[in-house]
Amino acid sequence: MRFPERFSQLPDYAFPRLRSLLDAHAPGGDVIHMTIGEPRHDPPPFVGAVLAEALDGFGRYPANDGTAALREAICGWVGRRYGVALDPQSQVMALNGTREGLFNAAVALCPEAGGRPPVVLTPNPFYQVYAVAALAMGAEPVYVPATRETGFLPDYAGLPTDLLDRTEIAYLCSPANPQGAVADEEYLRDLLALAERHDFRVFADECYSEVYDADPPPGALAVAAAAGADPERLLVFNSLSKRSNLPGLRSGFVAGGPRSMARIRQLRAYAGAPLPEPLQEVAARAWADEAHVDASRAIYRRKYAVAAEVFDGIDGCGPPEAGFFLWLPVEDGEAAALRLWQATGVRVLPGAYLSRDTATGNPGNGYIRVAMVATEREVQRGLLAVRDCLYG
Repeated sequence: MRFPERFSQLPDYAFPRLRSLLDAHAPGGDVIHMTIGEPRHDPPPFVGAVLAEALDGFGRYPANDGTAALREAICGWVGRRYGVALDPQSQVMALNGTREGLFNAAVALCPEAGGRPPVVLTPNPFYQVYAVAALAMGAEPVYVPATRETGFLPDYAGLPTDLLDRTEIAYLCSPANPQGAVADEEYLRDLLALAERHDFRVFADECYSEVYDADPPPGALAVAAAAGADPERLLVFNSLSKRSNLPGLRSGFVAGGPRSMARIRQLRAYAGAPLPEPLQEVAARAWADEAHVDASRAIYRRKYAVAAEVFDGIDGCGPPEAGFFLWLPVEDGEAAALRLWQATGVRVLPGAYLSRDTATGNPGNGYIRVAMVATEREVQRGLLAVRDCLYG
């Protein structure tokens, strides 16, 4: 029996690798989980009531592209947040979590290989679905370092011209997972101009856009509109997982130019997994409400302050620009994660598990990712353990 070769070089996913690294060893204290980016703040208070009122919707097949109410709620949020008017009929579609969209948009929009395979650019480290989407399409994934030297964002403009000419898709995560770096308006303008010159699309993953301290991160839709960019150059993805503490709802959206969106909708009609209608009702209410987002953001601000205090004076260990991860420099990420687990019971993720080896090395090797998603007290306890064990 034969199996496809295109996925044969995939490493084990990050969390099975972590279990293999840690679980044979006893924790050195009360276990504190700081690995997965699963928000544990309270969900919006209205979820139960909205869901109860919509229960009869489980008796119907859900709208594949999202109900009209949900698409209008998403467009309303985009308008308030970014000042951009989207057509709910042709420029936005509901997703069953953004991972689905980040994958299927590549399936719908990446052209087939002619002679040499098309190129898909991804920052390194990165959300692993980017690479799997490239491999599924027979494209060549190119892992572009996003390191301290590049501001923890990929320097796509510095790539060779012939590589850029073969590029079909460039993924960008801002705020970045795992480093928390934010692409400013100039970076986004330059990337869209680069896409225009070399005829590729930008897939902007903005799932952490609503977790920040002072200034809201700029959005690619707003920058594109202000620059008069071709709307077909850009697809933007966002979700309620981080913004609204609803990772189990599996509700997100993709927005972009009408022609690109038509291709994505056509594919989804055949192979999509739409969100049940009652859950779409909850999602529509969540996009329309900012009070719960403000309350959650206030908690993250306090956690940022804890991180700043705990790591005061330790180079590279301050709070992120946005998002809820700390990307902490260590000599060796795996060794640091194992040492921390055995000495303290704190569980963190080696940075190399989020990155790929390249000719210049693995940019995640010298880092650990620490998720600040638990209660404030638990986060403080965990960060103090990290500091005392690894930097004391």
